[in-house]
Amino acid sequence: MVNKKYKLTAVSYLNTKPLLYGIFKSKIAERIELQLNMPSVCAQKLQEGSADIGLVPVAVIPELATPHIISDYCIGTVGAVQTVCLYGETPIENWNALYLDYQSRTSVELTKVLLGEYWQLHPTLLNAEPGYESKIAGRTGGLVIGDRTIGMNTRYPYVYDLGDIWMRHTGLPFVFAAWVSNRPLDAEFIAEFNEALAQGIAAIPELTFLLPEQQAGFDLETYFTRHISYYLDNAKRHALSLFLSKISPDAPPPILQFDSLVQHEKNMISVL
Repeated sequence: MVNKKYKLTAVSYLNTKPLLYGIFKSKIAERIELQLNMPSVCAQKLQEGSADIGLVPVAVIPELATPHIISDYCIGTVGAVQTVCLYGETPIENWNALYLDYQSRTSVELTKVLLGEYWQLHPTLLNAEPGYESKIAGRTGGLVIGDRTIGMNTRYPYVYDLGDIWMRHTGLPFVFAAWVSNRPLDAEFIAEFNEALAQGIAAIPELTFLLPEQQAGFDLETYFTRHISYYLDNAKRHALSLFLSKISPDAPPPILQFDSLVQHEKNMISVL
């Protein structure tokens, strides 16, 4: 009997490389058809059913009928994440407009939450298009995510790391993207998938020698081990539930199905 191949879409950013490395180095690679996309496209493919599994921005989860978080690994952070930041030439209190990155809704929704609850500010929010980074000037700030942020902290005197600000606001870590399916998957596959991701994270010291060198002053191993936190532990699950409740306050609380094999149990968490 031939095992089913799952269509998988994943974010193409630097922070996914340990996870993808683990997949490519494991036997699970034979059961996956992989496509790399920006976060918003990953979400779209999962929503429309052209992907079985997606490493997707968590803001899309409430829009799925039966979301299943199939892995104990994610793109998360405990404090500063370094690659999801607001940038400006003046302090945020002086901004009258803010460009919102078009690549990921999670970061956009997180920005809106923190503007209202933490800073209590209400700048005009602008939907950005490619090239908007050059328009960040004067009293106009910008949300920029992903690999494009590398080196931007040297260009702007005011940088606000959203992972750090969320931690100050809630005392919790944050989950930017999770491995999600819109239906239950085979338990054996989930176990092998988790194992592959764990192996990729364990190989970070090796991987840092294989990846191209980034901009001077950007240390890959520090980024992978201190700024990105890959394990979807209970604190991150709680933070995820809290975040989803904030971005969909008028919707019924979503039930998050965690099909966890690492912890040898299945957990269902309802947003309170």
